[in-house]
Amino acid sequence: MNGKRHWNWRLWTGFLLTLLAIASYVLIFYKYPVTRDVPWTSFLLFAAALLLLIAGLRKAYGEPTAYRGKIAGPILAVLSVALMAFFTYGTLYGSRVPASKEAPKVGEKAPDFSLPDTHGKMFTLAELLASPSGSAQPTRGVLLVFYRGYW
Repeated sequence: MNGKRHWNWRLWTGFLLTLLAIASYVLIFYKYPVTRDVPWTSFLLFAAALLLLIAGLRKAYGEPTAYRGKIAGPILAVLSVALMAFFTYGTLYGSRVPASKEAPKVGEKAPDFSLPDTHGKMFTLAELLASPSGSAQPTRGVLLVFYRGYW
């Protein structure tokens, strides 16, 4: 060997891939529900970044006369893993909406409310639960389905 150490591209590519995984989620993939709820594309990019970082560290410490990175390698690796951990915590746990203490429990009767139907006519829960007038039919039940629309 000529004594000149080579640039350890694996370390820097792994670090840049970590930044790309976070940026791609924030700028692109957050728009789509399939990648918003569980950011699997970011996790795949994180896995590739970890493999590159490990390969870069092995080169830096296994062949220190041929490759650079004994100082920058651990710094980039620790920074990348910290960013991955922060991102994972933020997307999977930190973004959860806490359960409401005032919400009715399963099987408990819901409080009366008013909502518009699909035609804009207001109705109440009491109206839906009322027996049809002059009928011996028992009170009917109501199933409410809430879905996240285009917010």
